[in-house]
Amino acid sequence: MFCFNSHHPILFFLFICFFTTTSLAQKFEGKPKDIDQILENITAFSQHVMNSDYDKIADAYTSDAKIFPGNQDILSGRERIKKYWVLPEGVSTSYHKITPEEIKVIKRHAYDYGYYEGKTKRKDGTEVTWKGKYVIVWKKEKGEWKMLLDIWNRI
Repeated sequence: MFCFNSHHPILFFLFICFFTTTSLAQKFEGKPKDIDQILENITAFSQHVMNSDYDKIADAYTSDAKIFPGNQDILSGRERIKKYWVLPEGVSTSYHKITPEEIKVIKRHAYDYGYYEGKTKRKDGTEVTWKGKYVIVWKKEKGEWKMLLDIWNRI
């Protein structure tokens, strides 16, 4: 058995660095300004979903965006995307959170992937929880990061 003590300060330092950095799940690569805007857009998107603000949800996507919902065809364009997100009367999303594992910016495009989770309140008042994984390809459009491709599926 190996013990850390004052005779092995370098090994102790390396041990701490290794376990500290590998326990952090998020990896972001790119200009901090771009990463910050993407993170802000992720947070805002969740808020728009919880507010049922379908215009702002649609505006989070590029004009030529595509979404890939589970068990459905690919949907193209903001109007079709907006229609997808509209919930039936009496149904709402009470909680929505996106947690990126990695974001990588490559010039005017970026990708991020990670996990999402949420709660849907049904007409009868019951609540359903759900979670899944996602991949988003971002595109910088007129100085703003917007979603170009959005694919997800439940876990």
